[in-house]
Amino acid sequence: MKCKSMCKGVSMKIQPKKNNTTHDSIAIFSFFSGSGFLDLGFEKAGYNVVLVNEISPSFLSAYKHSRLKMDMAEPDYGYFNLDINDFLNGRKEELRQLIDKSRASGQLVGFIGGPPCPDFSIAGKNKGADGLNGKLSIAYINLIADTEPDFFLFENVKGLWSTARHKMFFEELKEKLHNAGYSTAERLCNALEFAVPQDRERVLFFGVKTKLVRKNATDENMLTAFPWKRFATYNADEVKAMSWCKTNALGADINPTLTDEMTTLTVQYWFDKNDVEHHPNAKKHFVPRSPKIKTVQEGDVSRKSCKRLHRYRYSPTAAYGNNEVHLHPHKERRISAAEAMAIQSLPKEFELPPDMTLSDMFKTIGNGVPYLLSNGIAKTIKVYLEENICKS
Repeated sequence: MKCKSMCKGVSMKIQPKKNNTTHDSIAIFSFFSGSGFLDLGFEKAGYNVVLVNEISPSFLSAYKHSRLKMDMAEPDYGYFNLDINDFLNGRKEELRQLIDKSRASGQLVGFIGGPPCPDFSIAGKNKGADGLNGKLSIAYINLIADTEPDFFLFENVKGLWSTARHKMFFEELKEKLHNAGYSTAERLCNALEFAVPQDRERVLFFGVKTKLVRKNATDENMLTAFPWKRFATYNADEVKAMSWCKTNALGADINPTLTDEMTTLTVQYWFDKNDVEHHPNAKKHFVPRSPKIKTVQEGDVSRKSCKRLHRYRYSPTAAYGNNEVHLHPHKERRISAAEAMAIQSLPKEFELPPDMTLSDMFKTIGNGVPYLLSNGIAKTIKVYLEENICKS
């Protein structure tokens, strides 16, 4: 079941940061950064996140807090608490100057971002390109086309592909980028493939300036050549076909037989790995209002909301708001922020500010890209750039 492909060595030049950490010669401009789950995957893969853009003051505060707790450097060009349209309408030249500054220091420049997705989510607003969030996707694509980073990553929900009218909108975004000189590759990735204990599908859309690629990077070639699975660990379909625990009475004493591979994909494994009971965000959880949650068996995820996780199984997609409440496997409460972050495969050192509201905590966790998925894709992009980009 494990992917057998091997990675060639990456030998990009290492440059020192002022605080004695190091980074490779790739500068990342992050948009819709949230609390930085996607960024963290790139940072840990050796990229240099130089600019962070997030419109929510609460999420941006959490981004800063988490990096401080993990003793990580601040972005070279700082934090921008503003709407992405501000870069398009009045600060485009400022952004271009920062891009030029990074290139002048010998760095490739990449944009990464996942515009808010409720307008493309089947369980969300489903307004598509006409919704406020849909328009943010257009703004991100326009910003890429207008300022021309060397490469980009666009992340969004499965609904952008699975709904016909949203897929048409996605194809229009692609055409705009192709006209701007980019070759692209796309894939629907499942977090399970990267050892995240969560059945979460995300559309990942990668593009690179065609003129930078050593060989002719036609879109047909990119679709087949980009090594999406280079750092994948599992096949998601095979994982889901395994003999997982079904349901059992709340609080029952169970001792399932699991393979090593299955064990590392379970909720309990990640709760233990991150020591969630002693995590700074351990007590951050909502108090259930309905006594009905006592009747929900462990592992019953059949309902739209109030899904009770199973200790010895992976979680459904992470969504902790009104649409999909997740209950603790064997306690009469909703899962905590610490537990939710473990399911998002974040390092145990990652924490959210103690004064952050519960609503904002669970919103930023639910919106975030699973860390191991992000890190795997970051390493994939890095290898692709190393193997294919002309440096002269």
